[in-house]
Amino acid sequence: MKYYPVFLDINTRKCLVIGGGAVGTRKVLSLLECGAMVTVVSPVATENLQVLASQGVIILKKRTYRPSDMEGKFLVFGATDNEVLNRQINQNAEQSNTLCNIADRPEVCNFILPATVKRDDLVIAISTSGKSPAFAKQLRKQLELQFGPEYAAFLKLMGGIRSLLLKEKHAPEEHKPIFNRIIESNIIDLIRAGKKEEIDTLLRDILGDGFKVDDLMELDHG
Repeated sequence: MKYYPVFLDINTRKCLVIGGGAVGTRKVLSLLECGAMVTVVSPVATENLQVLASQGVIILKKRTYRPSDMEGKFLVFGATDNEVLNRQINQNAEQSNTLCNIADRPEVCNFILPATVKRDDLVIAISTSGKSPAFAKQLRKQLELQFGPEYAAFLKLMGGIRSLLLKEKHAPEEHKPIFNRIIESNIIDLIRAGKKEEIDTLLRDILGDGFKVDDLMELDHG
């Protein structure tokens, strides 16, 4: 099996989680983090899910799954320990051409989730194509040590620089040498060490006067 790597935009998209236990709760939280509109179907639900439902953050249907629950959903997660139900969920998803993941059951999924390292806007995905999730987790731990919070700050800074440069009447290609100079500098080491004055000096050398790290960080709006 060769999987096609992709990052999905699920902001405001309707997603379904079947199963209200610990695994289902984790799926729900990760979906909410990306702006999804989440419905949970499960006879039982964790306290966390019940609180989210009472706050109107998610829709919680405390009953067993029905095929009609999948109507209009962009993404579906099966998070139950019922093998018959899991296969029914998969079958319904295939019939409706819906993206479907069954927790820990790659054979009945049309996509699998990678292990991830997240530093705000920096997201590194690791997959062994289902061959060894344990090895993917080990690689994730190694990368977490290699890529610390300074990389999140660096991307926020680069977002501010990009936002400012795009306001200039230049072709985007003209900015590539500037970005490359910044990337190839020691700016990440300076961010890690918290040396703002040295960062400002570096930015002035590359970008000219008027570029300060604190101001640029405020310009990044995602």
